[in-house]
Formats: sequence, structure tokens, C-alpha cells
Amino acid sequence: MLSLRGSREPIVLGHGTEEYKRVFSASLILFGIVAIVSYALQLDTARGYVGVALPAGLIMLLLSRVIVRRLLHIERTRGKSSLRVLVIGSTSGVRHLAGSLRAQPMAGYLPVGAYLPGVESDSSAAESFDLPIVGRAVEADSIIADIAAFDPDAVALSSSMQLAPETIRALGWALADLNIRLIMAPALTDVAGPRIHTQPVAGLPLIHVSTPNLEKGQRFVKRTTDILGAGLLIVTLSPVLALIALLVRSDSPGPVLFRQERVGTAGQRFDMYKFRSMVVDAESQLEQLRENHEGNDVLFKLRSDPRVTRVGSILRRFSLDELPQLFNVLGGSMSLVGPRPPLAAEVERYDIRAHRRLLVRPGMTGLWQVSGRSLLSWDETVRLDLYYVENWSFLGDMTILLRTFKAVVTRHGAF
Repeated sequence: MLSLRGSREPIVLGHGTEEYKRVFSASLILFGIVAIVSYALQLDTARGYVGVALPAGLIMLLLSRVIVRRLLHIERTRGKSSLRVLVIGSTSGVRHLAGSLRAQPMAGYLPVGAYLPGVESDSSAAESFDLPIVGRAVEADSIIADIAAFDPDAVALSSSMQLAPETIRALGWALADLNIRLIMAPALTDVAGPRIHTQPVAGLPLIHVSTPNLEKGQRFVKRTTDILGAGLLIVTLSPVLALIALLVRSDSPGPVLFRQERVGTAGQRFDMYKFRSMVVDAESQLEQLRENHEGNDVLFKLRSDPRVTRVGSILRRFSLDELPQLFNVLGGSMSLVGPRPPLAAEVERYDIRAHRRLLVRPGMTGLWQVSGRSLLSWDETVRLDLYYVENWSFLGDMTILLRTFKAVVTRHGAF
């Protein structure tokens, strides 16, 4: 069943969540078939088979995939176990596509050459993307001959390529005969699979991109998950919350909780709660410290902030100061997962693109938090938040929550 569901296909191994989705669905389908057949034929199948074997087998399968993925990642960071990709397109198109593939080595695509059809010879072109130029022809026969001589594992066609449809079709046929994969890279960026639908019309594969909008059912699932998750965490962590409150109170004078106005969904203001990790007059000292700013263009960050208390430095190191935001989640002003809740002064500096971050509830954690936090540039922060807003999924939220635990333990990007 794992093979039938394609869980071992190279295209899903090592990157993204599709591999885990297929393992999960294959397990459910198999046990569903067993249950139906047992009921229809009145077979005496032990209930423990479904009650024990299903969850135990599924957990072990997923754990084994995680271990193998880690080993695969080690291989790919060394340039092994990856497809050698020849990128075809204009100079700018090749630069962008090759850079994107290099930025995600875990996906298993290693750019090894560039093909610039119709582009005039220019020595600076090769230096701009650090790849050998295999050829510049525009005729199908010449391109195929050059590709066969170079012998890549895959050929990626950039959206900027200047080739006739007949040439691309002939190229596809020839690559199939050479057992070389053909990859089409459209100009769409930061759009996840669930929003993309392909419809063949008159031989053309039309790509439909659905509007990014949470439907009522999705909103209900997300809000229900927030209420149940936040409620369970508050009850479970209540002793920890009480201990942290006592430590904050005994460490320095001032209130236990720090309240700060943030901007939520559709620009609505709300008070966000944190355990106080700084001295009481921290806000008044902010302007004096701006010249030592170590964050990005919009977010103020300082590695050794003199305003942070002794207990506060420990809380911030492990993100424990943010636990009171569980009450924000329970109240509905925040979500467990979402874009970072911005200050009003930050929102005033937003451009049209960044304003789309306010389409959903801000979250305690999100793609920004698990991808480097303070180490990221402002553009990268916005890109990650917009990707989340436009490609929300329940499984995506669960994945971010699991990655949050790892980010907190390793303290990557936290200061």
C-alpha cells in the first residue's frame, strides 16, 4: 500500500510534508480495507489489530522516515543523493531558478549547468550564477545534442526561456528517450501545492491558482484547534506558569506580566501578554539603544540588551516569556500558529505586500519563528509570513508546532 500511494517516489523523499501524508493515508486505507473485508466476510479479526497495530505501526513508520530523512539531508548537504540539474532560460531566469534551488539543498536539486538559448555570448553571464554554460542554441536538435553530451539527471525550464512550443515538445520527447527528467518552473512563487490545480485544455496544461482564503470549515478547524490546544497547555503548564511568575516577581521590582499593544486581524488592536523579562522602564530606554540595533530593517533586536533581567534572559533564551500568550489564544486575539503580531509603529511602515500579513490572526509561533527568527532579513520575514497566509493548511500548522519545539530547544535565532 505504501508503494501504491507513491510514498517511495524520489520526488517526495527528503523535503516537504507530502511523504508523510502518503504514509499516513496508505496506513489508513490499508486498515480500512482490513476492517471492511473482516466485517463483510465476518472474519474473526482481533480488535487489537486495529487498536494497537495501526497507531504503533504508523508511529514507527513515521519515525523511520524521519531518521532516513536526516541521513538523506546529510548526504545532500555534501552534494550527494541529489539530481544534477541543467537549467535552461534567460540569464536572469537561470540566475533566479538556480539560486532558488541552491537555497533549498534538502529538496535534492543541484544546479550543475546553464543553457542560455538565444542569449549572446557574455563572459559576465557565467560569473553571475557561477555555472558552466553548456550552450546557446535555439534549434531543438542542437539543444538535444548538447544536453545528451552534458548528461544531467534533469533539465529545468525557466519561465523566461525563449523557445517555441514545438521546440519544447520535441525537447520533452527527446528527454524521455534519454531517461532525463523534465521540470517546468513557472513564474509563480510562494504558492503551495493545494492551491495549484492543472487542467488540460486543447493540449495545454492550464494551471489554476485558487484564491487564498480560509473557508468556514477551515476557520472552524483552526479556531477549535486553538481553543483545545491552548486550554490543554494552560492546564498542563499551570505549575510552570506559577513558578515563572514567582521567579519574575522575586528577581526585580514590577508586575509579573508585561502588556503591549499589538495589531491583529484586519488592523484591530489588542493587548498581548508576556512574562516581564526586562526592567520596568525598558520602553523609555529604547531610543538610547537604537544605534546598537542588530535586528532587520523593521524589527528592533539586540543580542546583549542591558534592559533584560537575570531571570528574563533565561526566559527569553527558551521563549518561556511568551507562555502567557496562551490566554490571548484562548480569548481569540491570537492563534497558536500565525504571522508574528506586529507593533503599531511597524504596521505604519508596511507596504501593500506586508499588509497581507494582517489577513489572519497573529500567532504564538509561525514560519518566521521556526526559520531563524531574528537572524532573518525583513524581506525574508515578510515572505515567510505571506507564504503562511496564502497557503494555510491544518497539517502545515501541526508541522510548524513540531518544528517550534525543535527551535526552542536549539535556541536557533533567539536573542
